[in-house]
Amino acid sequence: MSYGLNKVMLIGHLGADPELRYTEGNIPVATFNIATNESYKDQSGNLVDRTEWHRIVAWRKLAELFGEYLKKGSKVYIEGKLQTRSWDDKDGNKRYTTEVVCNDFMFLDSRGAGDGGQQSGGAPPPSAPASGGKDEDDLPF
Repeated sequence: MSYGLNKVMLIGHLGADPELRYTEGNIPVATFNIATNESYKDQSGNLVDRTEWHRIVAWRKLAELFGEYLKKGSKVYIEGKLQTRSWDDKDGNKRYTTEVVCNDFMFLDSRGAGDGGQQSGGAPPPSAPASGGKDEDDLPF
């Protein structure tokens, strides 16, 4: 029997507000990008900063939470799996994208920590990981 592992864990900041949409079946889906940063010294001893951007997709309750509480600059922990999908563009060319499908998360901003820490809607975001969308076999991909 063969097993595999497809798990991604990221901590980063949102590059823009999440985009919340609804499928034809009225299922909420949120998409956004987060940036992760790393620093290292090159061969000359100079400090180099590198930013990597990650496309995140969240479904159902997670999508609604992200749409309500996350803003550009928010710091967040994302856990999920990599998924590649394809489509044909307007010229008939096959296009591909790889995304992180979120199934767990944690808000990392403290209240009042700048724009990303200010929460609208009155209720504070959950401080512990919140799971949702675990039964993704019925998702319309």
